[in-house]
Amino acid sequence: MELYLDSADLKEIKEAFQLGFLAGLTTTPTFMHRQGVTDVDSLILELATIVPVLQVEALGKTADEICKEAHRLIALGLDIRKTVFKIPVSLEGVKACKRLTNDGIMVNVHLVYTLQQAYMAMAAGATYVCPLVGRLQDQGHDALALVEQCVNAVNYYGYNSKIMFSSVRHPEHVRNAINIGVHTCTVPYKVIKQLTENILTTAGTDQFFEHTRMTTVKVGEALNGKNPVVAAKHTISDALLTMTEAGFGCVTVVDNENILGVFTDGDLRRVLKDKGKEALNQPLSSLSYKKPVSIEATALLNEAAALFKETKVDTLLVTSNGKAVGMLDIQDLNA
Repeated sequence: MELYLDSADLKEIKEAFQLGFLAGLTTTPTFMHRQGVTDVDSLILELATIVPVLQVEALGKTADEICKEAHRLIALGLDIRKTVFKIPVSLEGVKACKRLTNDGIMVNVHLVYTLQQAYMAMAAGATYVCPLVGRLQDQGHDALALVEQCVNAVNYYGYNSKIMFSSVRHPEHVRNAINIGVHTCTVPYKVIKQLTENILTTAGTDQFFEHTRMTTVKVGEALNGKNPVVAAKHTISDALLTMTEAGFGCVTVVDNENILGVFTDGDLRRVLKDKGKEALNQPLSSLSYKKPVSIEATALLNEAAALFKETKVDTLLVTSNGKAVGMLDIQDLNA
């Protein structure tokens, strides 16, 4: 099934065709109007340089007027091998379709709402026959049945026409188009972007990235760049300030770069409870420290995860050759 981009703004068109597999673009007068275009011909020629196949309106009240408009656009520089002219279904429309087809020009007979209209387009040699599914469903009609009937007619009678499923409203319409066996589906970009979405796929992908990260990223690579270190000669108040600036609940206390231990916000609460606010001016060297829970910067994140689980702490001191180089928070594992 060919996948076409339905009318979108120029930015979306350029982005969508970077996918590399869209068959072409369908445009409408509404699209031109929304772009605020005064020189429609220039926009058409610009679009023709961006997309593999451009489907553009050739409007007129009579077959003569429709054919004249198509040939005028071709004379501007459109390549008939890469251009399809969209003509609303009518008796004059199918007459113009036959003439243009005889001239080797591709035609999309659109605004089809009945099988009879589709038959007339097929008989006239239309390259594409385009029922508007969404619009039909808006009016309470069984649009899918009509599209299936059109596909069956092409297959049964051997017409060269391709049935184009258009007026797509949501991803389910694309599934409908595939199940029915249409030849072409033209889809708005917002719907195209949803076609690869699935909550199970997203969950599986996230899990894959998480597991890969845990077994390939080193602890040192996951650090946020902040290393809250305070010299032992400094006060508890200094430690509190450093904690706040770094965004951690602890600081590393050092004496000439030698690690004495870790001072935490829990330690701060205990000191204040025991000695009151005067303790804020107490030097860190006056406190006793337990051996900190630490990990080497060269260790992998899965080793850090195991250490978090084993020790029940929320932050690990990260070291390199015995020196403090940062803090790893448990939330950093999922960053």
